[in-house]
Amino acid sequence: MNPLAKLDQLHLEPSAKTEVAALLQALIEQAERDAKAIQSKDIKIAALTHELAYYKRIRFSPKSEALAPLQRDVFEETWNTDISAIEAEVEQLQDASLCATVVRPKRLRAGRQPLPSHLPRIEHRHEPESCTCGHCGRELVKIGEDVTEQLDVEPAKFFVHRHIRPQYACRSCETVTAAPIPPAVIDGGLAAVGLLSWVMISKFQDHLPLYRLEQIAARDGVTLSRSTLADWVGRLGVALQPLSDRLAWQLLQRDSLHADETPVPQLDPGNGKTKKAYLWAYRSNDLQPGPKILVFDYQAGRSGRHAGQFLGDWQGHLVVDDYAGYKALFAAARAHPEDQRLIEPCIELACWAHARRKFFDLLQASQSPIAQEALNRIAVLYAIEAEGRDLTPAERQALRAQKSLPALADLHDWLQRTRIQTAPNSATAKAIDYSLKRWIALSRYAETGDLPIDNNPIENSIRPIALGKKNWLFAGSERAGKRAAVIQTLLGTAKLNGLDPSAWLKDTLEKLPTWPNSRIDELLPLRSID
Repeated sequence: MNPLAKLDQLHLEPSAKTEVAALLQALIEQAERDAKAIQSKDIKIAALTHELAYYKRIRFSPKSEALAPLQRDVFEETWNTDISAIEAEVEQLQDASLCATVVRPKRLRAGRQPLPSHLPRIEHRHEPESCTCGHCGRELVKIGEDVTEQLDVEPAKFFVHRHIRPQYACRSCETVTAAPIPPAVIDGGLAAVGLLSWVMISKFQDHLPLYRLEQIAARDGVTLSRSTLADWVGRLGVALQPLSDRLAWQLLQRDSLHADETPVPQLDPGNGKTKKAYLWAYRSNDLQPGPKILVFDYQAGRSGRHAGQFLGDWQGHLVVDDYAGYKALFAAARAHPEDQRLIEPCIELACWAHARRKFFDLLQASQSPIAQEALNRIAVLYAIEAEGRDLTPAERQALRAQKSLPALADLHDWLQRTRIQTAPNSATAKAIDYSLKRWIALSRYAETGDLPIDNNPIENSIRPIALGKKNWLFAGSERAGKRAAVIQTLLGTAKLNGLDPSAWLKDTLEKLPTWPNSRIDELLPLRSID
């Protein structure tokens, strides 16, 4: 009802009517302003409530997506340890309080997996004290064997290789002959390749600082100073650099890559504190043929120019998150970092895992039915990918054309309809806008049979680095960071290809001193995929 229209029904003086009308108009305008202010505050309150719930869940909740898998493993390890300790304490109390004749219920245990067949077996035969029957005195007859196996380990054992080179002399020409000194990756070094491999694996894969390795050796009466260990690490980093460079070259021959970055604290001696550097990661696409390759690039900052410098004149599909630093690669033709010639832009592939996470956070914060519906629709896309996991690229492309493209079209229409009905600047609107603004990049994968749906492979490769930072705390210098990137590139690629990084590294360090550069590809930690 319009209050101003009611004035005509009242018998008021014209001057009074004008005054009342002005007053009513002012009240109506004030009410409209108050309503807009209340709506704006409601939207802001909802957004803050969503953000608060998100941080509370990250801080306190152990549920899905709250913690990285490796972090959850740490907490689960603690829980399992505590449960076992409590059970042991209960058993001790039972032993102390119960009579020996009381039969306690048998503890339920999960079925034990057989021990790996490739491990060496040391047999211990336990024969009875007598081969005659303890009742009648007759000879016992073997009717079978009861075999149980226990897993054991021998900690790092130090031993010494003695290289004896007999010297022979010729009396007539007065010459001395001896076998040449075997070549080594560190000339005249104290360490054999097994020890060098142990140091590198411990530091870069198990994330143990050198002072801990020094302590481990000291327990066995071996003196390995940190300066000596550091010298080995530095020299091996230089020796292995060509292998890392070659892996980077091979990676850039692919036409689709994953990219991501993670911060790394770097010591800043001048200021007595650390500054933030970044470890950029690039990974091959698992849906395309060829061995898997992972390359790390250590840089002092997060500027997008670092990605441009690494990629150079590379062209193809690049799977990334929504970090603005990558946008210059996709915007337009860019200048080559060295010769300034124009390079065609890369093609962006957005990550559905990031888009899904927006709705997941919204659901956890407010139990939004819109978020639940979005998650259900995105789950359909992932179910189609699971169905096509073992297909050829051509078969997967046909499957995506049949199922993924229609599902994407329906999802896009639903997002647009829902967005119209959603208040602007709300958490729901922001979650929807994240997907709609990146829709072309998000849906591009479904037009092919060999492009990935998300950037999870590279994130999974970075997670061990992120967890390791809790141990080594910071990189000592930019050079140290780049050296770590070289080693992590080689060990990470070996792991991706199903190789034992320690065995590969030891074998490579043995071969490297005499290996011809023309055959360097044979040393790379790659395994061909049939």
